[in-house]
Amino acid sequence: MEEEKQQPQQENEPVIGEFKGNPVITLNPNSRYPFTFGLSKAKLILEHLDRIKEFIAQFDKENKPS
Repeated sequence: MEEEKQQPQQENEPVIGEFKGNPVITLNPNSRYPFTFGLSKAKLILEHLDRIKEFIAQFDKENKPS
């Protein structure tokens, strides 16, 4: 993977970088499984953010009462 990254200011702060000449953002850059995506996916996520929040509320076991 040809990816250039800026160093995060804080330990798990998102990092803006570049992949094959295109801008990308990496979430949780210092974790075992960082999550990197570009502009198209970022726009898609924002377009469906409300549905993503509903999905989390419905299926997130960590925040459900026992």
